[in-house]
Amino acid sequence: MRAVDKPGAASSGHSVFPWFPADRDQKGESIFMTATRNTKASETTRATQLIAGFEKHLATVTSLTLASVAYSPAQITTALTALVTLYAAVDAAKSVVKAKLTVEAAQAPALLSLMAALVSYVKLTYSESPDVLADFGLVPRKAPTPLTTAQRAVANAKSLATRKARGTASSKAKKAVKGNVVDVVVTSVTAGPPVVASSAAPTTPAPAGGATGGTTSHSA
Repeated sequence: MRAVDKPGAASSGHSVFPWFPADRDQKGESIFMTATRNTKASETTRATQLIAGFEKHLATVTSLTLASVAYSPAQITTALTALVTLYAAVDAAKSVVKAKLTVEAAQAPALLSLMAALVSYVKLTYSESPDVLADFGLVPRKAPTPLTTAQRAVANAKSLATRKARGTASSKAKKAVKGNVVDVVVTSVTAGPPVVASSAAPTTPAPAGGATGGTTSHSA
């Protein structure tokens, strides 16, 4: 990059832009950073800093040749200002869109539910009036085309084949299926009489040699 008509300026290099990265080549590469390597925020900051530096150090030059194109100072500052304005406008628009999307997410479900209910009502009310449905932008439900005899026979055959393959039986066939029990021995268990604990006091033994409730025997 070469500065022209700048008294005391170096003939080549980046000395006229002290804020320009020193590791950039000197083959006329644009001072505008590409979006693929920098975020818009950093590009906005860079453009703003370039404008300030340009107005401080290069405001009096007649022209600058950048990438083989000659620019006046006014053209350069105008271009950088346009970039900053462009990014700011996009950011503002994104904020507006974000706010509107929030409102949409909050209100749209109820509104869609109302619309669906109205569609159901209109279809039910005017189901026999295709012309009225058309006024609402609705298409009447198409009546199913009846199957021919051959198509019905094929459908029945497919259904039977599917049921057979899956082992599916009708309710009548299921009722006809009974389970068989073989060699079952049933053992009857009879419960014994309940055992009752006695609470009577123990009997006192009779005195030795005494008779209780007996008859005295007399010998002749």
